[in-house]
Amino acid sequence: MCYHTSLSRNKDYLEKRFQAKFEHPDLFEPIYHHSGFSAPFHPVISNESMESIRFFQWGLVPFWTKDEVVAERIRTQTINAKAETIHEKPSFRSSIMTKRCLVLADGFYEWREEGNKKYPYYISLVSNDAFALAGIWDRWQNNRTGEVKDTFSVITTKANPLLERIHNTRKRMPVILRQADEREWLDKNLDRAAIDSLLEPYDASQMQAHTVSRLISAKRANTNVPEVMQEFKYEGLDV
Repeated sequence: MCYHTSLSRNKDYLEKRFQAKFEHPDLFEPIYHHSGFSAPFHPVISNESMESIRFFQWGLVPFWTKDEVVAERIRTQTINAKAETIHEKPSFRSSIMTKRCLVLADGFYEWREEGNKKYPYYISLVSNDAFALAGIWDRWQNNRTGEVKDTFSVITTKANPLLERIHNTRKRMPVILRQADEREWLDKNLDRAAIDSLLEPYDASQMQAHTVSRLISAKRANTNVPEVMQEFKYEGLDV
């Protein structure tokens, strides 16, 4: 799955890398750890405005959602969207055809289970470049307050060999788009076959991973700090 990400590069780098400008640049600060469970606002580029980097809330709320109670319940279930069922699920089937986005990242976290212990890993590209996760988004208006929310979900697919070893229980990974495919993903004219062709596991040879401290899971600590990304060795663990 993909519930934990980083985007630690600075604003100028990201604008150059993605050829887009932050709509509200003063709001951006480097992200060392974002958890989708905390409903953060995260930088995305949507197919509505491909030259802008905007802040959407993680956890997709479909446009047809009735009220705040239902919106919150759905949001906790839509942090990720499975590529294999995305065209069938009511929360996703409209967005996958009409509202796609790039979720900006430079790494993500997953947990490996060995016996009764879990070991956190930080996964990134060998190049150490930022990249785009394939996402979908939707716009929901609260009928009671009039507030409009743009929200998103990260699409996941079957794990490549690297993630099979790390995420060794569910064997899933986020869809990382090749840089050459990012603008195609935002093309509003893509048909279902073209969309599905982009939802493949990323080349494992172009990815790297290392274990990190269990600080990443500390409930009462600030986990949005550089230390969570740093390598931490566990005695006896074959990494």
